[in-house]
Amino acid sequence: QVQLVESGGGLVQAGASLRLSCTVSASEQILGRSAMAWFRQAPGKEREFVAGIMWSTNSAHYSDSVKARFAISRDNAKNTMYLQLNSLKAEDTAVYYCAADVNYGIKDVSTSQYIYDYWGQGTQVTVSS
Repeated sequence: QVQLVESGGGLVQAGASLRLSCTVSASEQILGRSAMAWFRQAPGKEREFVAGIMWSTNSAHYSDSVKARFAISRDNAKNTMYLQLNSLKAEDTAVYYCAADVNYGIKDVSTSQYIYDYWGQGTQVTVSS
């Protein structure tokens, strides 16, 4: 029903930038009611919310740790969500996942991983200091 494929991770030095992409296979009807998000998980740590976006309104929400450095966006024509990562730090090293919440009546992006119905396979971001 919904498939998510991430790309764009890599190994960079501190201070560099990366852009992650999440290509979404889903109907327009599903996308129109969806909230999409990026999460990340570092070794030995819990998966944490990074940023999310309401597909229909383009309204975005960020975690405090990244909101001055990262930017989430989506391209409706390409069915793709992006995460621009700027001024990367060693502590940003993690596997980054995109996720989709396709429930009816979504009012806003949720920061809880348990709300999301579909997940991509993840893309590794490694920042060397």
